[in-house]
Parts: sequence; structure tokens; C-alpha cells
Amino acid sequence: MRLMAKLYFRYGTVGSAKTLNLLAVAHNYRQQQKQVVLIKPALDTRFGSDHIRSRAGLEKPADILVEPDTILDGQKFKDVSCILVDEAQFLSKSLIRQLRQITLSLNIPVICYGLRTDFRTQLFEGAAALMELADAVEEIKTTCAFCNRKAIFNLKHSNGLATLKGPSVDLGAEEKYYPTCYGCYRRQLELAYADRLENLPMV
Repeated sequence: MRLMAKLYFRYGTVGSAKTLNLLAVAHNYRQQQKQVVLIKPALDTRFGSDHIRSRAGLEKPADILVEPDTILDGQKFKDVSCILVDEAQFLSKSLIRQLRQITLSLNIPVICYGLRTDFRTQLFEGAAALMELADAVEEIKTTCAFCNRKAIFNLKHSNGLATLKGPSVDLGAEEKYYPTCYGCYRRQLELAYADRLENLPMV
């Protein structure tokens, strides 16, 4: 009986080296003369529209850029040993389902890296679909930017203060987002919102 390839979701907060992990996995496959396909959402243009780049400076060109309505062509995965997806939280549920199907029909493992929740602690569409459909959900851990506890949330700052304003998809890097534990996430919001905090149901 043939073993079915798996769909993986490896999630972490901002600054948890998710993309560095992805690039290391890609390097290991290629060192073994195996083909990998790198996928990223087209909307992520922070480090160039067609490159996957870690904050440590390592980068590789993406093989496929996807939009929410992209239909993946199975012919592009001929002889591929693994599919790696960066910023998977920005993928549509339709794309996650296609990746799920690829593990079944083509028997290719798919490893997705991304955030679990936005700065308001709400699941991204792609992350929610992966939480539902992935065979394995694995956390990539890092510490809180304000203490030494494990970070679980992504805190957004604007003009030096924490904020819950703005769209869920709001691209930025270290100057805008911070990994935080629950306690520091709440304290930062307390500083910004003071007596209005009790009206914010997510915290």
C-alpha cells in the first residue's frame, strides 16, 4: 500500500524564522539533487515580487506566484519531491484545497509556512483552512519581544503605540509588528487604549 504524502502547516509569529526554515528545507532537498517548487502569494512584495527572502538575508526566487483564484497546473510538479509555500496565511481556501489534493493525486508532500493569526488575534483565511485540512500542524517558536516568554500573538504598532486599526492584510516587518506573549500583548494595548480596553473583545 502506497503511503500518502502529507500536507504540513508550520506556523509561528512574526520573527520566528519561518522563511529561514523554508529556505533551509529547500537547500537540503537540492543538496540531495531533488526538485522542489517554491510558491508564494503575489501580494507579498516586501522583498521583491518574485523572491522569497528571510529577514536573515537569505533568499531564493519563487517558482510560482499565486493569486486567490489561481488554478495550479499539475504538470508543473512533474518529478518534484516537495512543494514549499511561504506566507501561506495569505492563500485562499481554494488554493489550500488544491494543495491538499496534490498530496493525494500526485503524492507530493506540501509544507506551508505562515502566520496563524493577524494582529487582532483572528485567523487568516489560509491559516484557518490549513488548521482544518493539514495532516500535521507544527509551531515554530520564538520569544516575546518584551519579555522571555513564548510569543503567541503578532502585535501591530503605529506611531510607537499598539493598535488594532487597519486591514487584516497589512504588510510590514520589524518596524511595524512584534511577536508577543499574551501578557505583553495586553499590556501594550492597555498603554494605547487605556480605559477603552474593556470594549475590545479579542483581549
